[in-house]
Amino acid sequence: MWLPVKCACFVSWSFKSGLPRLCRLLRCSFLNSDLSMRTLSTPSPALICPPNLPGFQNGRGSSTSSSSITGETVAMVHSPPPTRLTHPLIRLASRPQKEQASIDRLPDHSMVQIFSFLPTNQLCRCARVCRRWYNLAWDPRLWRTIRLTGETINVDRALKVLTRRLCQDTPNVCLMLETVTVSGCRRLTDRGLYTIAQCCPELRRLEVSGCYNISNEAVFDVVSLCPNLEHLDVSGCSKVTCISLTREASIKLSPLHGKQISIRYLDMTDCFVLEDEGLHTIAAHCTQLTHLYLRRCVRLTDEGLRYLVIYCTSIKELSVSDCRFVSDFGLREIAKLESRLRYLSIAHCGRVTDVGIRYVAKYCSKLRYLNARGCEGITDHGVEYLAKNCTKLKSLDIGKCPLVSDTGLECLALNCFNLKRLSLKSCESITGQGLQIVAANCFDLQLLNVQDCEVSVEALRFVKRHCKRCVIEHTNPAFF
Repeated sequence: MWLPVKCACFVSWSFKSGLPRLCRLLRCSFLNSDLSMRTLSTPSPALICPPNLPGFQNGRGSSTSSSSITGETVAMVHSPPPTRLTHPLIRLASRPQKEQASIDRLPDHSMVQIFSFLPTNQLCRCARVCRRWYNLAWDPRLWRTIRLTGETINVDRALKVLTRRLCQDTPNVCLMLETVTVSGCRRLTDRGLYTIAQCCPELRRLEVSGCYNISNEAVFDVVSLCPNLEHLDVSGCSKVTCISLTREASIKLSPLHGKQISIRYLDMTDCFVLEDEGLHTIAAHCTQLTHLYLRRCVRLTDEGLRYLVIYCTSIKELSVSDCRFVSDFGLREIAKLESRLRYLSIAHCGRVTDVGIRYVAKYCSKLRYLNARGCEGITDHGVEYLAKNCTKLKSLDIGKCPLVSDTGLECLALNCFNLKRLSLKSCESITGQGLQIVAANCFDLQLLNVQDCEVSVEALRFVKRHCKRCVIEHTNPAFF
């Protein structure tokens, strides 16, 4: 009888002394086996995180990486987390249950509301916590938007994994997804956008700013397969030169085609290769445009603006800043938009003079915002004509216009009482007298930029007394 007792004591002692180590080994083994499972039929959260994070080192989850590229961010498919550990040794070592965490007491609708503020990668991580969080994290209401940012993320793969999981209930179609924002992801290619176009027919907003590897082919896929797309941002995508429903950019839309692109907001800032012919095609296919930004599209000329106004008659906001070939003739075409135009930016268009400003002021009487910074051909006459015809002007930037003086400011102050933002940066002919007239008439002024202007401290104090909510940007060290 002594042998069984001795063996039992030995086993009991060994179990107690080695239990922590055994639990750690089993835990690591369980985590590694769980995180290494991949399935296509029942995918679980797409975990989007860098494999070299501190929490994924020292043998914990080190097998989760599914890419051979060091330090890259990837998307991984795992099985859902289990409800509890079922190993018999773990049950023997189980301790009395601790008090339930405070966050676990929240109802499901509160947790979903909290999850709604998380970006896509954090939401995927939350889905790995427990089964309850897994089910809540994949609530369809949380997946109306996908946001991915970063230069190292493997966006093509991440989008493929996410859309596959979102298509689980409705095969091959993501009916809930309406917005995709992928900013500054240099690894996004046409393949990733094709995945979105193929799986997300209800897409309404797409932002791929700074993703310079996408081309016209990818944009064609999106606009042809997503008929409800209204907002498109391809700023910084230098390879994009055309947006159309035909693969050949040279083919114009036939009136018999019977189909139009529903885009209303289009940002093509820094699309350096865009030319007049490409703008002609865009205008012919996107006739519903209301917001168009063509900043630093340096190859555009007045001819491209002529095409634009012919097809897109509903434009409210237009920017052609830094388009150095745009001149007064281009502004004459823009003026044909008449009272529909509310926002116009022609900053650093060096060929614009008072003649172009007169065209805009005469026909666009409901203009609210004008940025003419760096248009050195504008004088007091242009400002005077603008002030008398566009009396509802709220924001005006005429910085670096050396020919504008106090005379132009006086006329502006006596006609545009609703002015809220005024920039006179580097206007060498402006003095304190002109500023005092503005302050005495424009009480709602909220921002005044007089940097690099010869303005006295007394004039700045006068502005501050009369426009109490005004923020003054200046370079006078004596005023504070």
